[in-house]
Amino acid sequence: MRILYVGDVMAEPGLRTIEQVLPKLRLEKQANLVIAQAENVTAGRGITPEDFNRLKRAGVDFCTGGNHIFDLPVINSQMADPAQPIIRPANYPAGTPGLGWKYVATPKGRVLVISLLGQIVGRNARLVLDNPLLVVDGILDAQKDEAKVATIVNFHGDFSSEKVVIGHYLDGRVTAVIGDHWHVPTADARVLPHGTAHISDVGMVGALDSSLGVKLESIFVRWREGKTNKNELELAGPRQFNAVLVVSDDETGLALSIEPINIQLPA
Repeated sequence: MRILYVGDVMAEPGLRTIEQVLPKLRLEKQANLVIAQAENVTAGRGITPEDFNRLKRAGVDFCTGGNHIFDLPVINSQMADPAQPIIRPANYPAGTPGLGWKYVATPKGRVLVISLLGQIVGRNARLVLDNPLLVVDGILDAQKDEAKVATIVNFHGDFSSEKVVIGHYLDGRVTAVIGDHWHVPTADARVLPHGTAHISDVGMVGALDSSLGVKLESIFVRWREGKTNKNELELAGPRQFNAVLVVSDDETGLALSIEPINIQLPA
């Protein structure tokens, strides 16, 4: 099984980069499944059904979600539909719109995709969440007898300690634990001792000369002068495409390799 996981797709530059890079890359890497983090797709906050369809037309099979996935409630009905390939983090409290895990069909067989949110995430740090370790334990236990060729866990979080620990916690039980939210790719991609591929953060897709997709000038003013201003998206300049390719054993569901992919495009 060859699974391509694409980092946070950030606004229009991210969408254009996906459309430019992914069709050819998918063929080159012979990917059986493409998953993308979709919480920042539409103008940097959430995703609309129209942009969801745009990702699918470009070759994305499934979308994970983080803390911004609820910013545009128009996507909630699709997150709640088991047949629609998009999820929100599974450890939000009961009653939260949408589903936190789903299966996706591939030419190799069904793949279970789970999304989780770290317990300390930016402006949502005070939000009461269910414990991600207990939640993922419950999902894996409930689905242990279901036929599947791979299980992918997306961990959307701020703390490197959480990202590293959950990778080892799930080592040998899932195919891969892929971290995101930082928009900056880390250098720690590897297969853990018991066969789970792991990276603390896969990175992003969007503007290269920016602060996580935001214009640097707006951040300079905020930081230097202490002004409160809104994020202004960087829509011009060179772009980046960050992803990882996970190759797994169809029989065991464990990883054989993980390959970081970092592509830069000129302005």
